[in-house]
Amino acid sequence: MEKPNTHFLIRALKSSDVNSFERIYKLYYSKLYWFSKRFHCTTMDSDDFVQQTFLKLWENRDQLKDNISLDQQIFIMCKNLAINYLKKESRIISKFEENYLPTDVENNSEVTSLNPKVKRLKRAIEQLPPKRKNVFILHKIDNLTYEEISKALGISKKTIANHIYLANNYIKEELL
Repeated sequence: MEKPNTHFLIRALKSSDVNSFERIYKLYYSKLYWFSKRFHCTTMDSDDFVQQTFLKLWENRDQLKDNISLDQQIFIMCKNLAINYLKKESRIISKFEENYLPTDVENNSEVTSLNPKVKRLKRAIEQLPPKRKNVFILHKIDNLTYEEISKALGISKKTIANHIYLANNYIKEELL
């Protein structure tokens, strides 16, 4: 019974029917939410992935396949978004760490005195607002997860993500 309904929804969605989009949203939101929980991203949560999936679904509605179930298509979209985001996040973090962070920033005075990039990095970190600096150090240097930082500081993961984002942007500008 579900197959004909999803095929009907696909055809309706392809013709830009907003009601069918709302119906799909209601049918799949919670399923996609729990599905995307498996990806454990540090800067985006499940809600973000679900919203991105529905945005992509609407933007690419004309590319949907009538002969493939909507379940399959929408879950593949969500999975691909998550995987691509995790790859991007991993590249950014590893590039940042290999270019700017020696293995022990705090206790390696020789490396710090020899490397002007490390000096500039330490100076940029020191100039961050106290809370942002603390979150940045806990995550990037002490390698704590958002969950661990959230419990330790009593702030939400969204707030942590915002602090990391703003700190990264500030540090990038300072190092350029």
